[in-house]
Amino acid sequence: MAGHDGMNGSSAFTLYPAIDILGGRCVRLLRGDYRSATTYGADPRRTAEHWLAEGARFLHVVDLDAARSGQPENQSAVTAILQAAASVGAKVQVGGGVRDLDTMAAWLNLGVARCVVGTAALQPGWVEGAVRRFGAEALVVGLDGRGGRMAVRGWEEQTDVPLVDVARRLADVGAVHALVTDVDRDGALTGPNLELAGHVAAQGLRAIASGGIRSLEDVQAAKQAGLAGAIAGRAIYEGRLNVREALAWLETEGATC
Repeated sequence: MAGHDGMNGSSAFTLYPAIDILGGRCVRLLRGDYRSATTYGADPRRTAEHWLAEGARFLHVVDLDAARSGQPENQSAVTAILQAAASVGAKVQVGGGVRDLDTMAAWLNLGVARCVVGTAALQPGWVEGAVRRFGAEALVVGLDGRGGRMAVRGWEEQTDVPLVDVARRLADVGAVHALVTDVDRDGALTGPNLELAGHVAAQGLRAIASGGIRSLEDVQAAKQAGLAGAIAGRAIYEGRLNVREALAWLETEGATC
């Protein structure tokens, strides 16, 4: 189910429908701005069931409240999504507020396949400890930023740390998966920053592009760029990208979806 590093010639690629939860509802933000939230559904489980019915086999779920507070805020909603996914043999990766190993353990024990960790990934020794305790497949490092530099704490705090430097260091200590988000493109339907994601992949990580996916052509471009996957958000909620059609194209390409 997981994608593989395109740098080694593998063709595997995963398309992840995104379910972002704020106050118990499914929303999309524009460029990470919480004040810009657009609501797309009141029931996250029903949203998950819709994408699963379209053929998705790996969902990307973010607890936006937790991304700001550092504490799980929408656990009941995420648990309902996990139950829906498990019923059809699908997987879920969860991000937002995973800043200590106990929180990560709790999510994994509930059935989460991978935890996305952004803010904590900058702490010395954190990723090493997570890989040692849970294994590299249980972790996705969230490399989110503006202008190629890391943004943390729900993207509300901007650092001067280059994403590529973080990627290189985390690959060296055993991380395998990276979610690469150009915050300035997130929810903006302006196309993904494949160049940035490619630079991360070149550091030895299986890079998943996030932010700006607009269409099937963007999904195709991400796969052809050698990436391991792409997150689709606003485009699938507004009907610009058809999940079933995209998954069918990936199947014909021999990808893992």
